[in-house]
Amino acid sequence: MTQEQLSFITHVAQGKPENIVHQNAACPFCDVAHLTNILDREADRIWLVNKFRVLADSLQTIIIESSNHLGDWSNYDQSTAADIMHFSLRKWSELQRDPQYKSVIMYKNYGPRSGGSLAHPHMQIIGLDKVDGYAHVTPPNLGGETFLKLGEAQLAVANEPLLGFLEFNVRIPNIQAAGDLAQAVRVLTHYILMDYFHGRCDSYNLFFYNVQDGGIVCKVVPRFNASPLSVGYLVPQVFQADRIAEIGQEVTAHAHAYLG
Repeated sequence: MTQEQLSFITHVAQGKPENIVHQNAACPFCDVAHLTNILDREADRIWLVNKFRVLADSLQTIIIESSNHLGDWSNYDQSTAADIMHFSLRKWSELQRDPQYKSVIMYKNYGPRSGGSLAHPHMQIIGLDKVDGYAHVTPPNLGGETFLKLGEAQLAVANEPLLGFLEFNVRIPNIQAAGDLAQAVRVLTHYILMDYFHGRCDSYNLFFYNVQDGGIVCKVVPRFNASPLSVGYLVPQVFQADRIAEIGQEVTAHAHAYLG
């Protein structure tokens, strides 16, 4: 299979703002009065066109999740998280219905090792004109044995991860269960940042996928420096079965303590 590739526009990237490393730099998402190309808004949630569109043949958009610059899935309350998830999934679905795009992807960067540049909580929805962003994702990449259920959300550890080591897959049957998905993401991101790897993980990604039965999967990935085996050979490393089971037990205990 031919490798899918996206063309990166360097001169646009040179002007992008950054405040993950330089935390005192101005935050454009806090300056709501000067935001442009707003597509929709709901309370303090805003969907807008990305001002710095670095990918050719695409529409890059952003979901500003909250007006709270320090907000995050690991510290949102249940109601806020549910509202953000419902809004984001609806906008992703809306863009997917546009026949102009070969595929539409939605993901989130958090932390210095996630690939992001702005700390303010946001997600990205990107319509790709010519590239199938899901071409190399297989059903086993999105599977795993369920170790915990939160409402209609099923939490599993991927047995066949895309990048390697630990990837959580959270499956819901439909968009109506977005609140349960939000609850699961709250638990997992809190576990990743507070407990996983003895609290030394400071970054994660969220990736969203539609699956054939009409469900939705959110992949929650703790981020560290990438393994050279993944970089050089596209060979992911995986935990042994006993460690996967142990992680399931850890997250279950963490969920009970975190959610009360």
